[in-house]
Amino acid sequence: MTSAIIVAAGRGTRMGPDIDKLFLEVAGLPVIAHTWAAFEAAPCIDEIVLVVRAGMEESLREIGARLGVKKSHRFALGGVERQDSVSNGLAALAAATDITAIHDGARPCASQQLILETVQAARDFGAAVAAQRITDTIKESADGATISRTVDRSRLWSVQTPQAFRVSVIRRAIAAAHERGLKLTDDTAACELIGQPVRLVESKQPNPKVTVPADLPFIESLLRK
Repeated sequence: MTSAIIVAAGRGTRMGPDIDKLFLEVAGLPVIAHTWAAFEAAPCIDEIVLVVRAGMEESLREIGARLGVKKSHRFALGGVERQDSVSNGLAALAAATDITAIHDGARPCASQQLILETVQAARDFGAAVAAQRITDTIKESADGATISRTVDRSRLWSVQTPQAFRVSVIRRAIAAAHERGLKLTDDTAACELIGQPVRLVESKQPNPKVTVPADLPFIESLLRK
């Protein structure tokens, strides 16, 4: 059984005060609705766990009704840190789940092909992450004001979500992060702690995250296509 965990508990402070980016309307629906719809439509996903802040449940039930979702879904409460939210999502998975795809609620453009390929790679290798090759020239600055050196971009990737795992692997990895008192913003970083290789799945189409207001027009254009 394969389950998706959609992490939707953050406040997105870079969007501005008193703005919940997940409920901003884009291409006719709230951002989180597009994200939920992508996993609802994915044949490889059997159930969905939405990790949310307390008080969001009713709004999301209304969105689910608007989407006409059919797949089994439930809510889990978010934690203080992202990895706490992921832990709560893992705890809410159906007992039969062996693969989970963890995805940012604010990343509404993940394609069906990307979801499928990431899940398949996790099943084959234990852990996988959607990622794009870095194409810009990358500079390192030691003082934040001047260039120290040029970094070899041929070895660099920008990681995204979904990030998919065998459930046994990600539970062990998150536990290792908690034991060491680490606060990680990326689930594959937890895999590095336990020596779990993570397969890169190239994201060939734009898969942006809503972070600042300027992101919305581009994301709207992608969703309308």
